[in-house]
Amino acid sequence: MSTHEAETDDVRAIKSGADHLRAVQDGRAVYLDGQRVQDVTTHPAYRNAVASAAGLYDYQAQPDNVETMTFDPGTGRRVNRCWQLPRSYEELKERRHALVAWAEQTCGFMGRSPDHVASVLAGQVMGIEVFQAYDQKRARALQDYFEYARSNDLFLTYVINNVQGDRSKAFGDQGEGSEDLIAKIVDEDAAGITIRGAKLFATSAIMANEIFVGSGQPLKPGEENLAFSCALPMNAPGLRVLSRKSFEAHAVSEFDNPLSSRFDENDALIFFDDVKVPWERVFVYRNTDMCRAQFHDTPGHIYQNYQAQIRLSVKLRFLAGLARGVADTIGTINFPPVRETLGRLASQAAMITSMVYGMEAAGRMRGPYYLPDRHLLYAAQVQAQELYPQIIHTIRELAGGALLMLPSSVQDFADPELARIIQRTQISPAMSGMDRVKLLKLAWDAVGSEFASRHVQYEMFYAGAQFVTRGHSFRTYDWAAAGSMAQALMHRYPSPAPIDHIDRSTTASL
Repeated sequence: MSTHEAETDDVRAIKSGADHLRAVQDGRAVYLDGQRVQDVTTHPAYRNAVASAAGLYDYQAQPDNVETMTFDPGTGRRVNRCWQLPRSYEELKERRHALVAWAEQTCGFMGRSPDHVASVLAGQVMGIEVFQAYDQKRARALQDYFEYARSNDLFLTYVINNVQGDRSKAFGDQGEGSEDLIAKIVDEDAAGITIRGAKLFATSAIMANEIFVGSGQPLKPGEENLAFSCALPMNAPGLRVLSRKSFEAHAVSEFDNPLSSRFDENDALIFFDDVKVPWERVFVYRNTDMCRAQFHDTPGHIYQNYQAQIRLSVKLRFLAGLARGVADTIGTINFPPVRETLGRLASQAAMITSMVYGMEAAGRMRGPYYLPDRHLLYAAQVQAQELYPQIIHTIRELAGGALLMLPSSVQDFADPELARIIQRTQISPAMSGMDRVKLLKLAWDAVGSEFASRHVQYEMFYAGAQFVTRGHSFRTYDWAAAGSMAQALMHRYPSPAPIDHIDRSTTASL
């Protein structure tokens, strides 16, 4: 076999977009607007987003991208580097390069791309000893599942949040009529467990291959029936996907809504209607503390949010470029206040990128694996939650009324008279009237549309409320080292004499 033939066979072994499209045509039960969706690959509410996900696999299979995007874990088939378990700083950077390249394909707008939950599982397997100390059978189940998901380069999503219900009460004490509010174990036998109830937020569930089910929120003793984690195919009998409103379905055209028409990854509620989970797919069983430990005592939470910050750094870079484009388009780029504003925005975008580099450089070994620094990771989360809405607001201010007076849709250009008026009134010193409209339509979809509003909410809360991320930052900061400098300085100069040694007659006169 020639070298070229060997390389061709290697590329063919990599998962492609066509492979992914075939895999999601599996009869999954997705519901939208009161109807069951027969095929998410062709339905107008989902087809472009599903195609965008498939495009990620096509990108990694391109011959020029194979080495950057994929690796062979020892199975003879190359898979995406999101499944790589880095054993050094250099391998961590290699992995990051692949994640950045994928995020660039969607400008960072697909937050639950295939590398997200893969990173969670990778981190959990890097801490497999935590599972082994808990239960050898459950540890084996997780290890086997990871190898299965990795060898097939699966697109995984997850549901690790409980339905809000009455926030003043515990998850297990929601009162009468709440029996099916939160997914719980309702039965078990020699074959496995049966779960019933709901979980959130199944972002990208409509296009994923399988779903990881767990609890990212604290559980307390007495809630053991809620305390489990497992994995299921999206077409598992009894698994129902209740989709939110589709922004893709309401997009006028790709010209008018270039982001929401292609990258609406969707969010959904998952209802488990007596879904049977075999024991070999159960990783935590009736253990409230292990539900926490699987994320926080393993590197699962670190790798989960490390991927998210990489993806966000790309998105902020896109938004910074878009902001500059708006200023160029409307002719304000040489105004000193505008340049100052763009300079601050560029600094904000670079902050997250530099923190990603910092968490890598400050990383450490855990057994045979290399981990990003977790405090810098959580510090980046705190900053990102505050920065994202600020950056969106900044772009809206830079654009001003330019985002409001745009043609109603691309169809206006089909009328020669309307097209002539548009060309005369959409004036830009940097581009044609058509391109001005095109760029400002893109800007509106990024900062002002319903799709854009969802992304503000997503970036502010996907990692939890601000008190949660700030709590992680507080918990992981090296307070002892920070405080030691003050202590050392205080020890360098004398304290005043004790109060008992002071002449009280003098103080009395004061």
